[in-house]
Amino acid sequence: MRTIVHLSDVHFGRLDPGLVDPLVETIQGIRPDLVALSGDLTQRARESQFRAARAFIDRLALPVLVVPGNHDVPLWDAAARFLTPLARYKRHITTNLEPMHADDEMIVVGVNTARSFAWGEGRISRSQVDTIVKRLAAVPTSRLRIIVTHHPFDLPPGVGEQRLLGRAHMAMARLADAGADLFLAGHLHVSHITHSAERYRIAGHSALIVQAGTVSTRSRGEQPSFNVLRVERPRISVGRFAWADAKRTFVETAAGEYRHTPQGWQTEGRT
Repeated sequence: MRTIVHLSDVHFGRLDPGLVDPLVETIQGIRPDLVALSGDLTQRARESQFRAARAFIDRLALPVLVVPGNHDVPLWDAAARFLTPLARYKRHITTNLEPMHADDEMIVVGVNTARSFAWGEGRISRSQVDTIVKRLAAVPTSRLRIIVTHHPFDLPPGVGEQRLLGRAHMAMARLADAGADLFLAGHLHVSHITHSAERYRIAGHSALIVQAGTVSTRSRGEQPSFNVLRVERPRISVGRFAWADAKRTFVETAAGEYRHTPQGWQTEGRT
């Protein structure tokens, strides 16, 4: 079994400093095999915000797979936005915009969906999908296949279709053929779990699509939160850890259990 902490939309610059220590302590206490950090490390892609994000990652002292989000591209500095959009991210976080983690039980592939011209939303390209497919093909089919993006492959009820990852249908068709099991994203600041079959209706394929909320003050009616996934084929459990004001820490508030069947990943139970 592998344990993944799925954290997104940290937004240094809009993160309550009082949450940082409890967040680090809670994640370290879970002892995950991997922290998947799905973008928007900063609020406005400032040097100071990236330095704070780098210090946070270093404090975790855990394996971290991180991808950028649209807030990690400068908004008001036009030259930086269009000529060197992720230069500060690369300077402070990592030069690898398409990271990968692989072990005996899972392969996790990160994808950069942030774009200078997208103005808040994101896209995935055919060449990026080619790379993902090649990476997935290089490992045994027994391993769980996990994709991490900032922008989501599905949307909670009431969210406009323009928030969906650009070219998601093209990507999902090919990733279904490659046996993708699990998609992790953020961006919407709302915790949400769904099955790919509900939107894409690809015969014989139903992946789990899991979105993390935010730990920043830019909430959408939720307490700051992150996800904890425990994965071991043919089962995945997803727990949501939310900030509890009274306890001044993060506590598990919801959980779901999923099992792989010939039709794909199906819900087994929720609390």
